[in-house]
Amino acid sequence: MFSRIAFGSQPLRSNVFFSKPVKVLQKPRTTFPSQSSCAVHVDSPPTIPTLTTSYAHGTSSKSLLFSTVGGSLQAAAERFPDREAVVFLQDGVRKTFSQLQQDVDQAAAGLLALGLKRGDRLGMWGPNTYEWILFQFASAKAGIILVSVNPAYQVQELEFALRKVGCNAIVCPTQFKTQKYCDMLRQICPEMDTASPGSVKSARLPDLHTVIVTDSRQPGMYHLEDVMQAGSSQQMQQLEELQKKLSFDDPINIQFTSGTTGNPKGATLSHHNIINNAYFIGMRLGYDWRSQVRVCLPVPMYHCFGSVGGGIVMATHGITLVSPSTGYDGRANLAAMESERCTFVYGTPTMYIDMLGQPDLAKFDLSSVEGGIMAGSPCPPEIVKKVISTMGIKELIIAYGTTENSPVSFCGFPTDNLERKSETVGCITNHLEAKVVDPDSGELMPLGISGELMIRGYCVMLEYWGDVAKTDKCITKDRWYKTGDIASLDKYGYCRIEGRIKDMIIRGGENIYPAEIEQFLHTHPKVQEAQVIGVKDERMGEEVCACLNLKEGMDCSAEDIKAYCKGKIAHFKIPRYVTFVKGYPLTVSGKIQKNKLREQTEKFLAL
Repeated sequence: MFSRIAFGSQPLRSNVFFSKPVKVLQKPRTTFPSQSSCAVHVDSPPTIPTLTTSYAHGTSSKSLLFSTVGGSLQAAAERFPDREAVVFLQDGVRKTFSQLQQDVDQAAAGLLALGLKRGDRLGMWGPNTYEWILFQFASAKAGIILVSVNPAYQVQELEFALRKVGCNAIVCPTQFKTQKYCDMLRQICPEMDTASPGSVKSARLPDLHTVIVTDSRQPGMYHLEDVMQAGSSQQMQQLEELQKKLSFDDPINIQFTSGTTGNPKGATLSHHNIINNAYFIGMRLGYDWRSQVRVCLPVPMYHCFGSVGGGIVMATHGITLVSPSTGYDGRANLAAMESERCTFVYGTPTMYIDMLGQPDLAKFDLSSVEGGIMAGSPCPPEIVKKVISTMGIKELIIAYGTTENSPVSFCGFPTDNLERKSETVGCITNHLEAKVVDPDSGELMPLGISGELMIRGYCVMLEYWGDVAKTDKCITKDRWYKTGDIASLDKYGYCRIEGRIKDMIIRGGENIYPAEIEQFLHTHPKVQEAQVIGVKDERMGEEVCACLNLKEGMDCSAEDIKAYCKGKIAHFKIPRYVTFVKGYPLTVSGKIQKNKLREQTEKFLAL
């Protein structure tokens, strides 16, 4: 818990003597004002401007938690035994907290019975199903590190990820849509076909010995039922004893970064990282005082947004998660919000754009939906405004963060005004520090001036698994995490993101941030979605290119777009090229892969 310390506020006792009393008392008085100028009290929306430079510390009367993931779910089950914890509509699964806890204990005991132990790594590979939540909490209860594996990975990517972290076990369905999970595993580990379950010896994945399939029986693999029945009273006792030994500082989740600029890196997160981040996300949204919070959760569980903002928030605040579909389906989101009377919805900007674009949007009763979170990639102000006005989600907020920060470091308040909701990524969150520095010199920038955003506090990951060099490159010796984002802070502790340092376009020596142009293009009445990239140019180095997805039935030309920009944005920001697309290359978590978009566009433009 943080509190203000007043120096010299109490009278000195008469029998206490100082050789130089004036100097001793005056020194703290002169340093305190500079300390207070960095503090932003964030238990409620800040109303007093306190920052004087680009450094903010989110102070709070709410202390950090020191529980484990398993302990948090246990506490929720004891407090809300009969409340629904999860609803998976496509599979017809509904579980109360009591039922979920019982399943988690059985699965955790089963994992121990199969020979897995504290510190082992278990990969979860597949779409949003009940089994994802089940093993997220069962692995944590057993002290096993959950490895969140991208469900879209192909053979080469899967092999890299499993080898990188030395996965000892993996859980997956047989297949989902075109993804044939078991077949891909067999390509890497042909030894499975002749091995006994739990005794796989793979040349290419030497650490892997156990494969668990959720929905069928396969040679050399356990079925989910085998795990649920494997634990005896002995393992249950072992599990109980283990809870006394687990530390909240233990690594418990490895989340792979998107890998859009090279091989994915395994951000290693502790119980402390994700429990506290989830707790303060929920506090910011008012989950501690709202009754019966039901969250529509279409974002993927393998991503921090789904697993922490969804799964761990469920445990820390006792909310209900509603999964509308196994794979993303914009219409299913609207149907779930209506039928399940959801009070909140989560999504990336692309997901909200998709929901806004549903032709029968007006037919859905969304009156129960009070608020939501938009996060995962830059959020255009016009889209934020449309979600609030068209879908009626008045308490929508933007959250900003990175996988390496567990993930949220800035988050809006539901009662923020429209400008703050649409123009910023919210306010610094509880117990975190943020600063904006010159990317080259590292010097602190003046308040309101853009530079690289850096974050320090409980949320910073432990490391990139097995990669000291890459860890040291992004976390300084004094534990500041370099986000790689260009941002500025205001005097209330709110942050504006200008864009990624690596996405910055340098046109004839002029620095251009794509996000600024994208936000402007979203004001065009025919534009559904805009992405701006730099494409190579012999004379200028790079030129600005806008890749636009128009609204259904709309027609527009490149000349129309350029004319719309003229006189409204600086001439050098007006796109030299304009292309019209039906979609963008995305990661499974809904992020635009700008490097792939750039490659595709340069090829299309024959540059």
